[in-house]
Parts: sequence; C-alpha cells; structure tokens
Amino acid sequence: MTQKEILSHVDHTLLGVDSTWADIKGIIDDGIRYETASVCIPPRFVRQAAEYAAGKVKICTVIGFPNGYNSTAAKVFETKDAIECGADEIDMVIPVGAVKSGEFDLVENEIRLVKAACGEKCLKVIIETCLLTDEEKRRLCAVVSDAGADYIKTSTGFQKGGATFEDIALMREASPSTLKIKAAGGISSFADGERFLELGADRLGTSRLVKILKSEDNGHGY
Repeated sequence: MTQKEILSHVDHTLLGVDSTWADIKGIIDDGIRYETASVCIPPRFVRQAAEYAAGKVKICTVIGFPNGYNSTAAKVFETKDAIECGADEIDMVIPVGAVKSGEFDLVENEIRLVKAACGEKCLKVIIETCLLTDEEKRRLCAVVSDAGADYIKTSTGFQKGGATFEDIALMREASPSTLKIKAAGGISSFADGERFLELGADRLGTSRLVKILKSEDNGHGY
C-alpha cells in the first residue's frame, strides 16, 4: 500500500485546546495537499474552515468531546450547529459511564438522535476502547450499527490509550460489514497505519503521518 493510498484514509487531526486559526489553516492546507480523507478540527472553527477549504477537503468535527458526558440534547444541538456551519462529518463521543451501568438502550437512543441531526452527513461514534472490556466493545459494535451510524471509532486520544491492533481485529469481527471502523490515537507510522487498514479499519485519525511526509520532503513535491 502506498503512502498516498494510506493518506486517503486519514482524518488529519488537530484538536488541541490551544489550537489557533493559523494552526487550523495549516491543517487544512496539508489536508488538501496530501489528499487526506478529511481534516478533523474543533467545532468553533468549522464555519471558517469550511469557507476556507471551499470543498477541497472534507471538514470533520467532534461532538461531546472529549468526555462524552454532555446531555443528549446538548450533543444534538452541537451536531445541528456543526452541520449548519458546514461540517461534512461528525465524530461523537458516547457516555462511557452509561455503558458501564449497562444502559445500552440509552447509548443507542443518543446515537440515533445525533444521526438524525446529521441527516446524510457521516457519523462516527467514539467508544473509548481503552476504558472498556472486550465484551463491552463487542456489544457496542451492535449498538452503534443498530443506531444507524456510519463508523465506530476507537478513541478520542485524550484518555489513557488509543487504537490497538487487537481492538481493530475484535471490532471488525464483531461488526456487520455495513459498519466501518476508525482507528484513532497513537498512530505514529505508515507501517502502523497500513496494519490498521489491513485489520479492517477504513479511517485513521492521526496528524503524525502528514508530519512525517512534511519532514521528509521539506515542503517540496509530493
């Protein structure tokens, strides 16, 4: 798999709390140049980013991020606002505490409502695998699929762990073929990215792969 093919699956990501518009603009420029699947940015920049990108790269943003314990109504509002501002894709965080309490119906209902707010736009559901048991991960693969989301995603990158090869293999085995998988958090090399894709991921959430290319080409050619 070529680097370009791998990058076509990357959501080029910048979600730091200290991100500035200059930083976001740079991420968009890189996403366009390296032809990433999308750029994933904080919600407050979505309108400005969509106008600046002008359709040259998809704009992804996060909802209920990074802890997922916002109310469902707040997540739905955030989603509608992001879509109205020009977001193409939404990555939402589930309430992990509800999973731990066995409230899977609550989680499924929340995902359904956020998906309804997305309309035809892509919804990815972050389950924070590092906080879950294998059985909870398997159960959530069914819940996320039944709720109508497009992707199940491993991690925010803001908790104690990110994507692992074992989790992607488990999620692919436990998910119907219609549910896609996004690996995110800690993906630091093209070799790792390729392995995640081979195991069944369709998207990779990372900023490091573009940084690697930029350091190699020093801004010349691609």
